[in-house]
Amino acid sequence: MTFRQARYDEPPVWELAAPTATPTPPPALVPGIPERFRRRKAVDWPELSELEVVRHYTRLSQMNFGIDTVAYPLGSCTMKYNPKVSEQLARRDGAAALHPYQPVETVQGALEILWRLESTLAKVTGLPEVSLQPAAGAHGEYAALLMVRAYFQERGELAQRTEVLLPDTAHGTNPASAHMAGFTTREIASVDGCVDVAALKAAVNERTAAFMLTNPNTAGLFESEIGAIAETVHGAGGMLYYDGANLNAILGVTNPGRMGFDVAHLNLHKTFATPHGGGGPGAGVLAATETLGPYLPVPRVVKRGRAYRLDYDRPKSIGKIKTGYGNFGLDLRAYAFLLAHGEEGLRHISRRSVLNANYLGAKLGKFLPRPFRTLVKHEFLLSGTPLKAHGVRTLDLAKRLLDEGYHAPTVYFPSLVDEALMIEFPETESRRELDGFAAAFERAVHDTPEHLHAAPQATSVRRVDEVLAARQLHLSRKDVRAASAQPS
Repeated sequence: MTFRQARYDEPPVWELAAPTATPTPPPALVPGIPERFRRRKAVDWPELSELEVVRHYTRLSQMNFGIDTVAYPLGSCTMKYNPKVSEQLARRDGAAALHPYQPVETVQGALEILWRLESTLAKVTGLPEVSLQPAAGAHGEYAALLMVRAYFQERGELAQRTEVLLPDTAHGTNPASAHMAGFTTREIASVDGCVDVAALKAAVNERTAAFMLTNPNTAGLFESEIGAIAETVHGAGGMLYYDGANLNAILGVTNPGRMGFDVAHLNLHKTFATPHGGGGPGAGVLAATETLGPYLPVPRVVKRGRAYRLDYDRPKSIGKIKTGYGNFGLDLRAYAFLLAHGEEGLRHISRRSVLNANYLGAKLGKFLPRPFRTLVKHEFLLSGTPLKAHGVRTLDLAKRLLDEGYHAPTVYFPSLVDEALMIEFPETESRRELDGFAAAFERAVHDTPEHLHAAPQATSVRRVDEVLAARQLHLSRKDVRAASAQPS
């Protein structure tokens, strides 16, 4: 596979044109506009043809990676294609033009979609109470722990239940959310990539509020002792929290409720193909058992007869955590995705994602060692430790893959694997794409240290000094262009 991005030395659009021969004069005075808001100088518009402008902005769009053009093998992120039919639905006036504070009588269709999505996700997770309120996965984590906190506060145990347990494979947001909710944290070690149940049993006590876990975990391994884990945590009076980042691997096959979890967050962008990243609002759905359900944030979408409304009368609720009710655009996309696939389609998603991971893992395992057992779920780990003998790091390999036209995999996570690469190709990627990545990976692994240290060389921005960039954060076009021109 060959790929070359647009160069970053493309000048900005206002530098492409000669000065306007006749500047546009200031507009005629418009009655009612205050003097301080009126333009005093002529507008110096650049003289460019439509074709020049189109080419300029098209080149800019090619200067970055996008899920519509290249694969994103980001382990633990599940970067899957966003179906365009869902995008079209979300852009219809009836959806995009809704206001979060419209009278409920005028948004009955939207409320019905939210209610139906919550009901569907309750079946998917095996947890009967669902809220679409949280703005992102980490927001859902935090809200879930506030629910756990409220539960123990009502029982008069909050002064005692001060500790949240986490496996050493946990996502970084897990301990952050626990601390924000007022808990201390303790790490539980792994054995062969999975929770050491003996260590967990030794750690749980009367101070345990919750154990946060994702299953499959970030090593791509299914926690086969999940029954014993749930029994241990519940036996100590604690709650079991499910990080839903890796739900894509078990859709329609098993679910958090069946495994004994009490509360879970889901990432609509990871599992249900809504847009991922970009700085905009997300969706971190919450699902809970009937025990924790009363503590879900308000409002809740309820149905009375044939009408739908937002219910704020929930005295045990942790309260309102967002200005509007969730993110309707993402919720609509996720509901369309669920309707399009159906129950059997969801099972196909998990089976295909597991097949992709094991197929590609077997191929790449010929070039770098694979820690732990080789039968994985949706993602797999490689260790770049052997490369260090040649003065090469995992970071160098990841940068080199950019020159092959692939986004870099997740690197240096989880931390229990030296020089880790975590790779995930979701079900939306074809075998041809997997084979192409395997061939690119082989070329990168066997490249010279000099080329690996210099990579990437075909991207819009060259390798920069990450340490210096973190200490001196400059984001102007001039600074970035100068940095990318420096030798590595």
